[in-house]
Amino acid sequence: MNVLITGASSGIGKCMALYLLELGYNLFVVSTDKKDLNKIFNRYKDRVYCIEMDLSISDNCYKLYDLLKDKNIDILINNAGFGDAGNFSETDLNKEMNMINVNIRAYHILTKLFLRDMIKNNRGYIMNVASMASFMPGPYMATYYATKSYILNLTLAIYKELEKDNCNVNISLFCPGPIDTNFSNVANVKFNTNLIDSNYAACYAINNMFKKKLIIIPPNMKLNYIFTKISPLSLVLLINSKMQKRVVR
Repeated sequence: MNVLITGASSGIGKCMALYLLELGYNLFVVSTDKKDLNKIFNRYKDRVYCIEMDLSISDNCYKLYDLLKDKNIDILINNAGFGDAGNFSETDLNKEMNMINVNIRAYHILTKLFLRDMIKNNRGYIMNVASMASFMPGPYMATYYATKSYILNLTLAIYKELEKDNCNVNISLFCPGPIDTNFSNVANVKFNTNLIDSNYAACYAINNMFKKKLIIIPPNMKLNYIFTKISPLSLVLLINSKMQKRVVR
């Protein structure tokens, strides 16, 4: 079986790729830096095809699909993404536009194109990597939280459509909290909480995807999820604002 993973050169994407290799899958891995991919996957070069591509450019998303549309992709993992932090009025607009392109447009394009093929074959898995940020507004990380909310609602809607059509294609949403990856450096934040191990998070996500779970939340974040569901929006905003303000560097 063949798997496509975006953002596979570091963090949770890399860990997911290595775990799927252990499970016997063949991989197509995507990153903006092919050298990093080659370093990680050189020993698996007979089972891993490395692709250097900047998915903030929409045309590249179509090129990626054209490159792989005849490869019978059984699993798509949309993982590429990044964040930024600071007052919305002061954060860099160009960085935010690139964030929207990677965190939303790339997910949207790749999900639609590969989903169509999976529906024709009546099989396949898609996992969109989102965040606990999907479930709430995020003062001081406003754009990042908004992008993840988009992915949450897109995934939920697609799931219901597939269910109504009795389609044997499954779509999942992985919503971790802070993970021990390079995300915090790119996003310009420093989390004041214990970070979940990226290998554990990757295995947990993949295992639950195969169980066809819709929303996948690591155990250490489930109370947070319940809190966001039962609390008034004003309280969620107040607490999240204070927490985010503390982590912005």
